[in-house]
Amino acid sequence: MILMWLAFALLLLVAAWLLMIPLRRAAKVEKRQRDLEERDDAAEQNLSVYRRREASLKEARERGDIDQQRFEEDLHELQRSLLDDTAYLQRSPLKSARAGRIMVPVLVALMVIASLVWYRWEGAEGDLALHQAIKTVREDPQRTPQKLMAAVEQQAQHQPENSDVWRTLYPLYRDSGQLDKAEDALQRLITLEGRKSWWLAEKAQILYFANQRQLTPEVQGLVDETLAMDANEPTLMGLLGVDAFEKQQYQQAIDYWRRALAADIPAAIASAMQEGIHVAQQRLDGNNTDVNNIAGNNAAATVTGNRIAVELSLAPELSDSLPSDAIVFVVARDSAGQLPPLAIQQLRLNQLPATVMLSEANAMSPAASLKGSNEVRLVARVSASGQAQSQPGDLMGERTGVAVSTTDPDPVALTIDQVVE
Repeated sequence: MILMWLAFALLLLVAAWLLMIPLRRAAKVEKRQRDLEERDDAAEQNLSVYRRREASLKEARERGDIDQQRFEEDLHELQRSLLDDTAYLQRSPLKSARAGRIMVPVLVALMVIASLVWYRWEGAEGDLALHQAIKTVREDPQRTPQKLMAAVEQQAQHQPENSDVWRTLYPLYRDSGQLDKAEDALQRLITLEGRKSWWLAEKAQILYFANQRQLTPEVQGLVDETLAMDANEPTLMGLLGVDAFEKQQYQQAIDYWRRALAADIPAAIASAMQEGIHVAQQRLDGNNTDVNNIAGNNAAATVTGNRIAVELSLAPELSDSLPSDAIVFVVARDSAGQLPPLAIQQLRLNQLPATVMLSEANAMSPAASLKGSNEVRLVARVSASGQAQSQPGDLMGERTGVAVSTTDPDPVALTIDQVVE
């Protein structure tokens, strides 16, 4: 900030110097003008011309070329012309070179005041303060996401009308699982910038996952409003793809995700959608073998990024509770339970026991994945109806505080030993 104001002051000094140039040159200009006027002989030349023409008129009268009346008329016209020329040549007296000097400091003061008022109105002082706050945190060797969030929140208190502050806060809240605050930040953005399609889509996505992946009337209203503005809004297409996938409407999920991929979206989100399309296409084709390999039997496959190996089994006392071909969902969630599923896999009950590998590639939503996660909650559920939503009669198992690894992890044991009431 100090450097900015120093640069601002320097520019004002240059502008003031330019304003004072005419004042510094005034004395020389006045002298040259006086010299020019003193050497001006235009009046003498006009008088000489008058005298010659008057003599010519007299000679013409004496020769009888014109009579006395014509002579007087021509002489009167000649005199009037001389008077007009003389009046034209009259100049107002030159003012002193010091005249008007008071206007220079007045103009300089007005320029400074106008510049400051304009910068306050049109400048980006708030954005500069926000940038400086973020830079300070990022240069701190002990920086944490919490410190960054606190710094931006402090800026939000100082400049609540600056949409850039809320635009910065929103993803911080979203990625940390603070969905209530993320929704508030989105509402601030909508209030400041208007009901733009991309902000409405983001709000619909936040509310969708906050309501356990349900298209509530409020979410549906936001979806309809967004579609009326932009029928291919990528965030909304991702959300509708997730919802269709959850309802096992795989072709619709593929269509939605492909429409989202046609837009310019971040590479990580595009990768998750492409993986979702791959899985949805396999399920649509009924290729259970490939689907199962993606889930359990692919533990030895090469994966990159954060991942968890899950050794999944069914408690013996529940072995006859559901058909052997019932679908098993294995889900990794954030420990706070506020984000969408970070990773999800599927296999059949008759494949248990099995080892399931959950990785970043198994994210079903652009809003969350195992990337950046240190600890998660694992949930395995056997669906009696085949639906992704939990229903009475389903079997489930849960384990909390499971560490996420970036290398080949040791399998984490997870037993399905409960009945959903």
